[in-house]
Amino acid sequence: METFNAAELLAALGHEARLAVFRLLVEAGDEGLFPGVIGEQLGLVPGTLSFHLAHLSRVGLIQGRKEGRFIRYSTNYSTMGELLAFLTSNCCQGGSCLPKAEATATTVKRTVSVQKTFSRKACS
Repeated sequence: METFNAAELLAALGHEARLAVFRLLVEAGDEGLFPGVIGEQLGLVPGTLSFHLAHLSRVGLIQGRKEGRFIRYSTNYSTMGELLAFLTSNCCQGGSCLPKAEATATTVKRTVSVQKTFSRKACS
């Protein structure tokens, strides 16, 4: 991942409402959520929520899939994993100062680990 791309993703997450939407979708897992549910849980009005969903979609952090007349949004774990890998690459000159980052050293491992972590939290 290039620095410019990482900066775009971090800028998108730099807004309180977008960060809340993203975290809620991460917790929801692969199933995702409909905008109405997101709006209810976060107290966002439809117009504002639509703006934030569009922004997160545009940078690739989430994706929507059409189900009938509705769109269900979910996290793009691949992009999230790439961002986490970018942020933690060569941390502490390759040392093991971040045990959680080390345990998920590759994007594939990180994505699986993140999904398992949030699946367990959702079930708890």
